[in-house]
Amino acid sequence: MGNQSSHNIPLERIDANRWRIPTRFNEAMRVPGVVYADDELIQQIISDNALTQVANVATLPGIVGHSLGMPDIHWGYGFPVGGVAATDARDGVVSPGGIGFDINCGVRLLATDLLRDQIKGSVDNLADALFRALPSGVGGYGMRKLTSDEMRQVMLHGARWAVEEGYGLESDLEVTEENGCLAGAKPEAVSRKALERGIGQLGSLGSGNHFAEVQYVEHIYDKEAAKALGIGQIGQVVTTIHCGSRGFGHQIAEDYIKLAEAKQKEYGYELPDRQLACMPINSEGGQAYLGAMACAANFAWANRQLLMNGVREAFASVFGRKARAKDMPMVYDVCHNIAKIEEYEVDGELRQVCVHRKGATRAFPKGHPAIPEQYRAVGQPVLIPGDMGRYSFVLVGAQGSMEQSFGSCCHGAGRRQSRTAAKKSITSKELLSKLEARGVTVRVHSKNLLPEEAPSAYKDAQEVVNVVHNAGLAQLVARLKPIVVVKG
Repeated sequence: MGNQSSHNIPLERIDANRWRIPTRFNEAMRVPGVVYADDELIQQIISDNALTQVANVATLPGIVGHSLGMPDIHWGYGFPVGGVAATDARDGVVSPGGIGFDINCGVRLLATDLLRDQIKGSVDNLADALFRALPSGVGGYGMRKLTSDEMRQVMLHGARWAVEEGYGLESDLEVTEENGCLAGAKPEAVSRKALERGIGQLGSLGSGNHFAEVQYVEHIYDKEAAKALGIGQIGQVVTTIHCGSRGFGHQIAEDYIKLAEAKQKEYGYELPDRQLACMPINSEGGQAYLGAMACAANFAWANRQLLMNGVREAFASVFGRKARAKDMPMVYDVCHNIAKIEEYEVDGELRQVCVHRKGATRAFPKGHPAIPEQYRAVGQPVLIPGDMGRYSFVLVGAQGSMEQSFGSCCHGAGRRQSRTAAKKSITSKELLSKLEARGVTVRVHSKNLLPEEAPSAYKDAQEVVNVVHNAGLAQLVARLKPIVVVKG
């Protein structure tokens, strides 16, 4: 599809941070679209054509409220990345493309008791230790080759399996979304091919935009919340892990997108884009997908649990006793490619809906029962990685997310250049020297893929988080600057 169509969409300004796509744009739209962006970001979004996808999602059977686009929105498979859509849990649909190929791709943050000045002389050693400890790269093997029985346990129990196997602590589960295990997993709904792709990959970063990053707290916006999250000191060293369900989740997505596409006629659906293919939530196919998706989500949580254990061990090897698990507590783990059955007020009545978050993060406000007790007074931590040259952010969910966006906000900076365009704009050698000049030490598995992730390929994460902060979806807590980046 060309870029022309987004320029033709009639955008109505709601306020400084929100724009509406009215249903008159396309008579098949069942709800309006709402996009979160300021003046500058909306121009980037229009040129990317993602608005067309927001309007397309609004045609899904059973969609309620609005089809939503976050400020990091960009073109994706069927649904835009940075898209949120809720469908009625009784008679709505689930769309595998609306969760995406990397099921439960997510972000995990660890605090440390170290300060930036204390690690200055050890940065290279730390970068090497992390690169050795965290397997990465396309199709790469993980830390733990599973037996088929272990694979089944991972699918059913997620991060808990990993903790019981000695990778981390019980307290890690308390600060993981869904305690690191999504209910309703159905191993029987997973294909043999998906199992074969996943069984050797547990405990690996993969490639693309996945990474482990050592950062320091550069700026604090909200002292009380930062203190509650254990990141209340300027200069404090933290570590972020960003990865998902690897080839396992990718294959599950592929399997069920094919199934959904094959059944559109049978269900009587005529959607504007075949990539939106969906199944009634309560159909056999819909239920099988949700069960397989939960298996992939649980695999991803176990994956991040193993990687975190590797990070703790790397710190321990470089700094001695300074980085035992209790000295490197986990702050939180959020997922940003998932569908969940949740309850919201829609048109004045409480309804159970299936919230598709594709490149979007849950952002529950303070007091919400799904938040760990220790954070209930400040709100759910929201972890927003930027790019490897600039900064990342920690926010907490705010009340506006419950009223406007089905408890959701953005998930990252969002791409502004395709991978191909990014590769053409800078060489890996130029990029590495630029990052070095900014004080960022990089260890990368595949240097030729590095330019795809150049900072210039991404929107400015500060602009993105300012929009969700100003719109009341989440509140800024801290800004983190990179020191070490480990990538596939």
